[in-house]
Amino acid sequence: MPTSSFFSNATRSDRSSSRATRFGAAVAVGATIAAGAILGTGVASAAPVTCVSPPAANDIQVSDTASCGAKATGAGVATSSASESGTAVSVADGGRSTSNATGFGTALSAVLGAGTSYSYSLGGGISQSFATNGATSVAIAGYGGGATASTVTGVNCAGLNSFALDLSTGRSCIAGL
Repeated sequence: MPTSSFFSNATRSDRSSSRATRFGAAVAVGATIAAGAILGTGVASAAPVTCVSPPAANDIQVSDTASCGAKATGAGVATSSASESGTAVSVADGGRSTSNATGFGTALSAVLGAGTSYSYSLGGGISQSFATNGATSVAIAGYGGGATASTVTGVNCAGLNSFALDLSTGRSCIAGL
């Protein structure tokens, strides 16, 4: 009769603990990057703009150098906001899509199905987030960084101050620390 090995149980426990630790670290770093970018970036000053769909079928707003767009179809809800020369675009086909861009940043967020997608570009980064079928994805990029989170193609972080997370698979990345 085979007996279970002490080492196989310890390895399983270590992996669970390691995943939880990595996830906690990823969330903490993402929050730190976001707070730092919000507090200390942005040279241009344009009035903030906010786009919401519905009630508008296709909401596009421009104020000086900041711009946003939001388009939702079906039961979708799309919101985006931009300031300080940022550009934010959200598209939702049946889910919830949110994007926010500041300080020359570009944030793109899209959702298909009942998913949830968040994209934040803080102080000049480029971020893209895409979610499908009830999944959630988050992309955050600070100055000089790029982050992509997709429930279809995975996560990718480049440059400085970037964080991406796909909650459907648990994949995440952090770059530029």
